[in-house]
Order: sequence, then structure tokens, then C-alpha cells
Amino acid sequence: MQLQQLASLVIIAVFTVISLKDAKKAFWSKFQAEKSFQHLTYCVMFALFLLWSAQASVKDGLTIHFLALTTLTMMYGWRCAFLVTIPVSIALVIVGKIPLFGLSEYLLLSSLLPILISYSVFALSYHYLPRNIFVFIFIAGFFNGGVTGSLHLLINAGYQLNLGQHDWKTILDNYLILVPLLAFPEGLLNGMSLAILSVFKPEWLRVFSDRDYIYNHHHKK
Repeated sequence: MQLQQLASLVIIAVFTVISLKDAKKAFWSKFQAEKSFQHLTYCVMFALFLLWSAQASVKDGLTIHFLALTTLTMMYGWRCAFLVTIPVSIALVIVGKIPLFGLSEYLLLSSLLPILISYSVFALSYHYLPRNIFVFIFIAGFFNGGVTGSLHLLINAGYQLNLGQHDWKTILDNYLILVPLLAFPEGLLNGMSLAILSVFKPEWLRVFSDRDYIYNHHHKK
């Protein structure tokens, strides 16, 4: 096992343990008690599986696919969102989309880090920007999705460069050139998803509160 694989395995194991503590309190009891929440979670996992299965491989190790992890993070919180991606990633291994020995690296680069980025952007917008539904949709959704998708490609490119898989020119000309092309649709996917959920199903969004984003705004006026 390479040093990078071992390091990613250790990081994933640590964050899994951290996430399980939160899931036990905030996720598992609700999952057991509410059939509708079970069905929602299964549907979300299946949708992620389909979305991540539709990946294009530019070069070995340089894959591109939509993440939708900003929406997932807003729905479940970062810890539970990370746990939801684990069975999805295992399913990708089973169907041959990810090599077994690359699972920990995939979970680190394409799940955990984008989720942490998404939650960080949301947290910054929550604490430092006006709390209203438009800020939530456009900053925590659209802008957040675009930034997360772009940084995901940059991080993966840096990781592959560090491994020595490809030289910088190959990565730049074949992979990073796609960053501006993918930022907008990734942002649009997450922005539209959060717009629909915040209007029609706000109870599906763990980080969204009517008190913060709607009523609080009116009271300040």
C-alpha cells in the first residue's frame, strides 16, 4: 500500500468515527422512526450513485463528474452527509467504477474534502452575510456548488501531480481547462436543488431554518 493510500485510509477512518457520533444522535433515531426519512435517504443515495456513475475519464486518475455534495451537505449536515457517501462509493466499487484499493482516496478527494468545503462556505455565509433565503440559495447553493466543484478538480489535479501520474502540462491542458466549464453547471445543479427544497421541502434541509432565513429577516425590517 502506498503512503498516500495509507494516509487517506487513516483520515477516512478518523472522520468516520467522528461522524458516527453525530449520526447516532441526529440521524439514526430519525432514520429508524420515520419511514419517509428512510425513503428519502435511499432515494438520495440512489441519485448520487447514478450521478457519480456518469463520470468521464480524461486520463487515468483524472475523472470528471457532478458532485451534488453541496446539496447533500445542506440536507444532512457535513458528518451525516459524509456517511451517506460511503455506501454510494462502495456501490461504485462493486460495479467497477472505482478500484477497491482506490476507495479511501476516492472518499477523501471526492467526498470528504468537497463536503468540508461546502460546509465551510455555508458557515461563512451564515455568520458573515445577511440571513435571508436569497443569500442561502445563491451563496450557500449556487456559488458554493461552483466553488466546491472547482476546488475538487484542483485538489484532485494536485494529488495526481504529487503521485507523479501525469506532468503539469498534461493536467493543465486536459483537466484543469475544464474547471470554468464545469463550475457553472455544478453551481446551477446545487442552486436549483436548494431553491426547490427551501421553498417546498425546507424540513429536508438540516441547516435551513425559517426562523433564521425568513422570519428573522422580516423582524429586522
